[in-house]
Amino acid sequence: MVSLASIQVLEICKDAAGGAGNIFAFGLFVSPIPTFQRIIRNKTTEQFSGLPYIYALLNCLICAWYGSPLISLDNILVTTVNSVGAVFQAVYIVLFIAYAEKAKKLWMLGLLLAVCSGFAVIVLCSLLIVDFEVRRIAIGFLSCASLISMFASPLFVINLVIRTRSVEFMPFYLSLSTFLMSTSFFLYFLMIYTLNNTLHTFKSLED
Repeated sequence: MVSLASIQVLEICKDAAGGAGNIFAFGLFVSPIPTFQRIIRNKTTEQFSGLPYIYALLNCLICAWYGSPLISLDNILVTTVNSVGAVFQAVYIVLFIAYAEKAKKLWMLGLLLAVCSGFAVIVLCSLLIVDFEVRRIAIGFLSCASLISMFASPLFVINLVIRTRSVEFMPFYLSLSTFLMSTSFFLYFLMIYTLNNTLHTFKSLED
């Protein structure tokens, strides 16, 4: 039987999952710090990949845009969290470029330019969509795609891991934070879905 108590419990669980997701998101943003401490200390990027930070920057920019009032309402926390994340990723990319060898440096600069150009195109094209709901859905799908690419990006070094039989260049904390954040936001979505269905059932019973 649906009750107000069950709805309140679902609300609490939803808020807890969302709060945990934001905490783990911040953990994801700071997780590369040990890696970059090593890079700065050794003055080389060694065999570390810069792609996770490129994908993370693109994801943060798109998600921050999605949370803005021009795209969706009551999502300012999404913009705030991802804006902070974009700053972290930009710093990591600058440091990576500074200590990378010439070929990798040029490659990363090209990718950074592509991300900035691509994001500018996304912003301009989305503003041309007059229907607010269509605009929100379009950027929402792009946010989902960028999130998937960010979660998959640590796998770019999997070939190196298998070849060397070592996870030395696959940052553990980055992978762990990605797993925890994605799990939290999956639970957040699950709570929202369950809560909406419960509210619908509760209103039906009242009628």
